[in-house]
This record gives sequence, structure tokens and C-alpha cells, in this order.
Amino acid sequence: MFNAIHHVNLVIPKGEEPRARAFYEGVLGLPEVEQPDELKPSGGCWFELGSVRIHISIDPDFKPSTKAHTAFQIEALQPLRERIEAVQLPVKEGSDVGGLERFFAFDPFGNRLEFMAPIRQ
Repeated sequence: MFNAIHHVNLVIPKGEEPRARAFYEGVLGLPEVEQPDELKPSGGCWFELGSVRIHISIDPDFKPSTKAHTAFQIEALQPLRERIEAVQLPVKEGSDVGGLERFFAFDPFGNRLEFMAPIRQ
């Protein structure tokens, strides 16, 4: 039986960890955590905040995920949207669904991300 999703893994090109840190920690506000020693030689970086765990791995044949995506539920969309737009990354409006408003954005590598928040009335 499934209890939870432990983490989501996204891939980036080799050597791009500094840009991943700037986006996932700097823009999204997800603190970086240290990878286990046995995984450090492979590169990448990990980010965690509560139960949200994003593991960034290196893919030598990197291709961005432009349709498949990770969806984050957050408190409020507008402040995050403004931070993403401030670093000039693409943002696309999403329609409201299931009592949630949403938008899509792309990380610096072209991976699609979805951000959702409860509709406030």
C-alpha cells in the first residue's frame, strides 16, 4: 500500500547545479539539504521544506520535461509568480480546477512546474 510520495526527481544538464540552487532555493524558497555521501559523486542537489522534497539529478542526455510536471500546492500564487517573473522565466496561466487556482512556470532548464493555491473568496 502507498502512504506518500517520498520525493520528486527532476533532471538538469551536467554542471548546472549553481543555476538549480539559484532557482529552487533562491526563487522558490526551498532550502538545500546535503545529499548522502554515496550520491555526491553523481552531482545534483536536493531541496526540502517539510514534506516537499525535490531531488535534482544530472542527465548527460538532458531533455526538459515540457508536458510532464511537478505540481506544488502553496499558500498564495501571486508572490511566487512575481518572483518567477522577476527572473524572466516563462509563466503560463492555468484554469481553475477543483477549488484551486493555478499557473505553470518553467525552471531555468525548461522543466514544466505547476503551482496551485486554494481559491480565496
